[in-house]
Amino acid sequence: MVFQGSRLVAKVALEMALSEERSYERELISRYARSGIKAAAVDYGGDFISSVSKITERAVVAAKREGVIRDVHADEGAVAGATREALSQVMPKALGLNIGGKIGIARHKDHISVAVFFGVGLLHLDEVAVGLGHRAVSSSQEVI
Repeated sequence: MVFQGSRLVAKVALEMALSEERSYERELISRYARSGIKAAAVDYGGDFISSVSKITERAVVAAKREGVIRDVHADEGAVAGATREALSQVMPKALGLNIGGKIGIARHKDHISVAVFFGVGLLHLDEVAVGLGHRAVSSSQEVI
């Protein structure tokens, strides 16, 4: 099956969020770049409630750092919105607890997806949560 558009970037973002080691993360970024897909990932951990804005900020910064988005309001807003959507999906499990995991971001043409994969914990009673958000942006200008 050939993935295109939003399904493709969702798959890549999830794979980035699930990558465990930095070396594998870098390998994925290189592999996807050869296919015209920009990708980034960033680790995060802390108290969920106080971390929502920090997680969103880290996703935007990572996307800019890796050239997934341009330094323009629309691209930053797309990543921030997709991140907030992904976080809203994990909120029922994470509210009031600590989280730790990774944020994966992917872009192909005008599709951007953000995936969050977190371990949610209280003592040794760990749970996992995954969220995924998508936004469409103009692809009229080349991403640097």
